[in-house]
Amino acid sequence: MSSTEAYREVPARSWSERLDWVSLGLMAPSLALLLLLFVGPVLYALYLGFTNLELVGPRSQAYGFTGLANVQRMARDATFWKATTLTIIFVVGSAIVGQSVLGMTLALLMQRAAAALRLSVGAVVIAAWVLPEITAAFVWYAFSQAGGTLSLLLGSPRTNYLVSAPMLIVCVANIWRNVAFSMLVFAAGLRNVPTEVVEAAEVEGASYWQRLFQVVLPILRSTIVTNLLLVTLLNISGFTLIYAMTQGGPGTDTTTLPLYVYLEAFNYNQLGYGTAISLVLVLIGGAFSLLFVRTSRVQV
Repeated sequence: MSSTEAYREVPARSWSERLDWVSLGLMAPSLALLLLLFVGPVLYALYLGFTNLELVGPRSQAYGFTGLANVQRMARDATFWKATTLTIIFVVGSAIVGQSVLGMTLALLMQRAAAALRLSVGAVVIAAWVLPEITAAFVWYAFSQAGGTLSLLLGSPRTNYLVSAPMLIVCVANIWRNVAFSMLVFAAGLRNVPTEVVEAAEVEGASYWQRLFQVVLPILRSTIVTNLLLVTLLNISGFTLIYAMTQGGPGTDTTTLPLYVYLEAFNYNQLGYGTAISLVLVLIGGAFSLLFVRTSRVQV
């Protein structure tokens, strides 16, 4: 038999032949639930964002599609733009920078600390994390009031720091409560760093900081990106801590997008407009997620 006769091109199969119809049939109930419980509500919310739906009144039943009216309203809404800026400040300041940097610092310190110190610090940090969010909010509300612990420590007992620096206090409170998550993620990542690689760099004369920035952190790139993605998604929708501490005030100085959605939808009864704002929040979260995912693909 010649080589030409031995080689026979396998004909390409159509897409219908490549599908495993039995497997699709078995997956049909799960796909139906996915469409019903996830895709359906998302598409319905997308539609409501372009309507004039209200919580009460005639438009709570007889609402209709209004096109880009809500988008045009957002473009003229100064409170919306301020809330968007505060949301980015809150996420970047308290989650991406504060929580991640402090979490990495604690993980590195606990790696080198004595067992007793490691257990005591870990217990305190994790205790703050497992507290109910409303409890953490009341702790920091009392801590930053005039006559509270913070004002006494800073020597100004008449200063209410939730009035003079509300966004800073909210960000610090959020870091205090959630830093344990990043600490645990980074501690797990540090345990997986090959010791022989670090020891080889030490033998070559690399200092501690050189080993950290040139060896350890590049190895932890995927862990760092994963942590950034998770803390961003967890904090971008933060509501309870801020609302319990400030209700978005004073004025609108701590009104982030989740709070503004709540106020527009349930205080001012503008469900359609509130839904449109929530869609912007989803877009911001998606933009951060895309940024982190693209970063994670960069080769070390």
